[in-house]
Amino acid sequence: MKRLLLLTVLCALIAPLGAQTVATTDAARPPMAAQKPKDVTVHGDKRIDEFFWLRERNNPEVIEHLKAENAWADRYFAPYAAFEESLYKEILGRVQQRDQAVPRLERGYWYVTRTEEGKQYPILTRRKGSVDAPEEVLLDLNKLAEGKKFLALGAFDVSDNNRLLAYTTDETGGRDYTLHIKDLQTGKYLDKSIKDISEIAWAADSRTLFYTTVDAAKRTYRLWKHVLGSKGKDQLLAEEKDEMFDLDLGRTRSGDWIVLTSRSKDTSDIRVIDARKPASSLRRIVARKTGREVYLSHHAGAKGGDFYLLVNDTGPNNRLVRVAAASKNTETGAWKELIAHRKDVMLESADLFRGFMVLRERDKGAQKLRVFDLAKGFDAARSHYIAMDAAVYSARGMDNSEYDTSTYRFAYTSLATPNSVFDYDMASKKRELRKVQPVLGGYDPKRYTERQVMARAKDGTEVPISLIWRTDLRKTGPQPLLLYGYGSYGFPSDPGFSLSRVSLLDRGVIFAIAHIRGGGDLGRQWYLDGKLGKKMNTFTDFIASAETLIAQGYTEPSQLIIQGGSAGGLLMGAVTNLRPDLFKAVVSEVPFVDVINTMLDETLPLTTGEFIEWGNPKNLEDYKVIRAYSPYDNLKRGAYPAIYLRTGFNDSQVPYWEPAKYAARLRTLKTDNTPLLFNINMGVGHGGASGRFDALRERARVFTFMLSQWGLALPQAAASAAAPTAKQ
Repeated sequence: MKRLLLLTVLCALIAPLGAQTVATTDAARPPMAAQKPKDVTVHGDKRIDEFFWLRERNNPEVIEHLKAENAWADRYFAPYAAFEESLYKEILGRVQQRDQAVPRLERGYWYVTRTEEGKQYPILTRRKGSVDAPEEVLLDLNKLAEGKKFLALGAFDVSDNNRLLAYTTDETGGRDYTLHIKDLQTGKYLDKSIKDISEIAWAADSRTLFYTTVDAAKRTYRLWKHVLGSKGKDQLLAEEKDEMFDLDLGRTRSGDWIVLTSRSKDTSDIRVIDARKPASSLRRIVARKTGREVYLSHHAGAKGGDFYLLVNDTGPNNRLVRVAAASKNTETGAWKELIAHRKDVMLESADLFRGFMVLRERDKGAQKLRVFDLAKGFDAARSHYIAMDAAVYSARGMDNSEYDTSTYRFAYTSLATPNSVFDYDMASKKRELRKVQPVLGGYDPKRYTERQVMARAKDGTEVPISLIWRTDLRKTGPQPLLLYGYGSYGFPSDPGFSLSRVSLLDRGVIFAIAHIRGGGDLGRQWYLDGKLGKKMNTFTDFIASAETLIAQGYTEPSQLIIQGGSAGGLLMGAVTNLRPDLFKAVVSEVPFVDVINTMLDETLPLTTGEFIEWGNPKNLEDYKVIRAYSPYDNLKRGAYPAIYLRTGFNDSQVPYWEPAKYAARLRTLKTDNTPLLFNINMGVGHGGASGRFDALRERARVFTFMLSQWGLALPQAAASAAAPTAKQ
């Protein structure tokens, strides 16, 4: 029997694509999925997908194969079991388990989220009038999670009269949120739960709740109105029929307006409802115009106050304009420009308060918080910036619920600085440190060096790289280095502290972030230069970053590990195909690797709306671009770095079958002995485990893989001889 199975494996290794094989089940050999060729040819480009069948999530053969993948990965980690457990305890040992967030004030109540020793989930509480008043527990997520493999809290919104709590929960990890309404005085739940919820917003009457729902593809497409106690059906107020668009729902900080935004990847329009007149109709503020993106805030005042709009109509980095909220004409002709578009400065958000505004700017990559005193009207000349402590950092507003306040709360962090919460008095220009994330075990940020270097991309563009290492462990020559990248959707990879990452730094590992195009690290144009037809810039930027770190003596290919997740997993797959010689190992989490097949399937979540991000492969020119980098379609016979893939079975954003197919095909093509491992958590989705301890265990396993590849994780002596060595 063993000889037959071995023969099957060897035949699979040399079989041409499309050859029919059977799956192996020998625990001593890597799982080889059966090949069931399916013709997926488009535009005359012959493509055969021998593992298309792995999409059949209810097929027992698929489940058995996934179990075999987990067993194979477990076999690799078995010799490191003691190390992995000690690493988990080491990371956990830095966590102050009994902790609480800085209290935030909203309508006379102090809201506090806290955690308790040994419990996986937070407890959400409030105290009336004073932080010393008796505690009222609003939600204990530990109790809600009892008997469940997964629990995530989505929306959380208390009514204006402070009595009703509307919140949503997901118990699968697949973004399957259900709405619950709780009477905080009686503890009873009101009305029925509503499924497929996206976002919620209370009207001022504390009886009317607006909410949005998703379709089968998880696209937010309908706005509803629910009136408590009403026996009739909820009223459908709006439906977005264009599959390129999603609905965003919110309420302005002033409390005056419910805001509904229809948004695609490059276009938006805005409608509002008077929050104090919930029976009124939706009113359009900004019409849809292709390529124009708009973000709305509201400043209360006489005759309804003003809408402040960030809009990209004169340039990609946005300008700031104002229009009277009561005006019958709120389109371009009525806008008053307050801050013009600037080439190097991105306007990311505008936080409006009664007497102040805080504008978040990104100036050549540096994040800045700019404060405007509105007491005497808008005057840019009297604005000022909040001082920061480091040259490279992340700063963002948080928990700013109150409209009538002069205090602005923001979070601050860097690669060496634990997450810190500041309250800034916008009038006196003084800031108060309210909390620094506790890191037990004597962590001292002064022991670490932070630096930024520049790589030169293939087209001459300079790409920033942020670095950190423990100063006393920096060698004169190359050493282990972990390079992280993302580079999609305009999301910046801002430098921030990681409690678990300390375990790498304290073993002599250098950590680096490549701020590549496709992300928003240097503004909107940085994003535009790494999407659609320019997507290859994302991958060549990352390769240039790796080459720069090698050239400058930080590391060498035999010590360089790379990591990315989701669209960052696409990055991992693309650069590994382009330069497999450049990396020691690759960690790819929930990776988007089967780009053509996914973007051809409009029944999947995200596909249609992301034509503007990746292109539509039904169009020949878009197909050519995607075909050049799609990781699954560009695998070829040869040697590859060690690869560790991770995903969740309930992932609705990047389906589990993408990494499953990728691993299956790669096993038929690899000509080396490096590990190819695939772990799949059968009870979670895109974000991994929901419990904080479970999440740390997942991180400990990822780090164990990395450290084993660097030779910094020693296996148990008795078991080391049993580590897998078969070609994978």
